[in-house]
Amino acid sequence: MIKRANTRTQLRDLKLITAIGGGHGLGRVLHCLMFMRKRLIGIVATTDNGGASGRLRQQQQTIAWGDIRNCLSQLTQQPLAAEVLNYRFDDSHELDGHNLGNLLLYTLDQVSARPLDGIALLSRLLNITTRILPMSEIPVDLVAETHEQLECFGEVHVDQLCHMPRQLKLAPEVHATPEAVQHILQSELIILGPGSFLTSIMPPLLVAEIRQAIADSPAAVVFIDNLLPEHSPAGRLSLSERLAWMEQQLGPLAIDLVITNHADPALQLPTINSIVPARDAAHRHDPSSLLQALERAVTVLFP
Repeated sequence: MIKRANTRTQLRDLKLITAIGGGHGLGRVLHCLMFMRKRLIGIVATTDNGGASGRLRQQQQTIAWGDIRNCLSQLTQQPLAAEVLNYRFDDSHELDGHNLGNLLLYTLDQVSARPLDGIALLSRLLNITTRILPMSEIPVDLVAETHEQLECFGEVHVDQLCHMPRQLKLAPEVHATPEAVQHILQSELIILGPGSFLTSIMPPLLVAEIRQAIADSPAAVVFIDNLLPEHSPAGRLSLSERLAWMEQQLGPLAIDLVITNHADPALQLPTINSIVPARDAAHRHDPSSLLQALERAVTVLFP
C-alpha cells in the first residue's frame, strides 16, 4: 500500500488507476471515474462466449468484443454514439442478433496490426481518453473443472454450474497484453469488480502475468462487491468465502479494502458499506454513490 505524508490524498490526486473486470460492472466503474481521463485504465475480460460475442467468436476465431464495447459505450459522452455501439440487429436482417459495436471492433481489428490498435482507433473516433485494454489479444476460453473431474467449457456453462468448481483456468494459457502489465505496475490504485465473480472478475486474474503484476505493483487494491447475489454458484457464498476461494485458486492478492453492503463477520478487511443502488436497476451501483465510496476508500488507504 502506498503511503503519503503531510496531506490527505484525494482520488483526483492519484497518478494512475487500473480497473479490472468485465460485463456491466467494469463499465460502471469506468463511467464513475471517467474524469480521470488518461490516468484511468480499464483491463477487460475477453472470454465471453455467449450472445453476439459468442457468435462472432465462433464464426471468426476472434477475442470477445462485447465487454470492450460496453466499456466504450459507457465512456463516450455522445449519447448517439453509445446507441450506435449498442445497436443490435433484429430478425429482419441477416445479421440477426449481432451487435454493431462488436462488428465494428472486429472490423477495425482486421485492418489493424493487433486488437489493441483497433480499440485505440475507435476510442479516438469517440474522443475517449481512458485507455481500454483487453486482458489478452489471443482468443481464449474459460474452463472449470468440477469436483467430479469433469471439464465445463466456456463462460455460459460455467455460470450454470450448481457448485463452485474445483479449479478455474484458461484454455489455452495466454500472455497478457503487455500494456496491461505495464499499467498495473505503474498504478497507485487497482480496482477489482463488481461483476460476475467467476466470469468477469476471475478471467483477467487467471492470466499469470496480470496476477504477477498485481503482486509486484505498489498499488492499493480495492474489491467492489455486487449489490445483490448473482445467479451463479458464487452468489451463494459470502464475500469472505469468495475471497478465500480466489486466494486458493490464485494465491494471495493482498486486497486492502472492500466496498460492500453485505455484513460479513468473517471479513477482516477495512470496509465501506454505504452504496446506494441505481434507481432503474437494484443490482447496479448508483454512479454518484460508487464515486463517493471510492473517494472514501482513497482517504482510508492513502492517509
